[in-house]
Amino acid sequence: MAIDKEKIRFHIKGILEALGDDPDREGLKETPDRVARMYEEVFEGMNYSNDEIAKMFDKTFEDDVEYETDSNDMVVVKDIDIFSYCEHHLALMYDMKVTVAYIPAGKVIGLSKIARIADMVSKRLQLQERIGSDIAEIMQKITGTEDVAVMIEGTHSCMTARGIKKSSAKTFTRTLRGKFKTDKTLLDCIR
Repeated sequence: MAIDKEKIRFHIKGILEALGDDPDREGLKETPDRVARMYEEVFEGMNYSNDEIAKMFDKTFEDDVEYETDSNDMVVVKDIDIFSYCEHHLALMYDMKVTVAYIPAGKVIGLSKIARIADMVSKRLQLQERIGSDIAEIMQKITGTEDVAVMIEGTHSCMTARGIKKSSAKTFTRTLRGKFKTDKTLLDCIR
């Protein structure tokens, strides 16, 4: 699916009119175009399925470390900064920190690819819970392991700037797959 910037321009102009403003006044003349270009950037991930993202960032290395079959050795990347937009209000989800952990099963992924996956997944109209599920699914596809955990902490402007207006509210989500679902001691290693 390609992002239709012309439709975005048209509808943003209509929204400005619906708000009672003049889209042709000096400060707003180029706003529909600026918003269209911004949406193309911040919603880039909407152009790709999870399978396509997995192919895009499938850069792995054979893991020459010999693991025992019951090993819980893991790779953890913490504090990956992302932002996204809530699909319910089109409101910004910000100050988001993602932690991704996995137990290698013969190959490891380049560390920067984990951050790139989190970034691309967040560039969709999303729910925080789905961001975690999407990252976990893509990590499983690339690394070939079932053992993946994704934890996300974030602030939602639909809670902080409107509605209930609780500026300190944060949302925490966990997505656990494989051993992370059954062996709770593993979570102690990634907190």
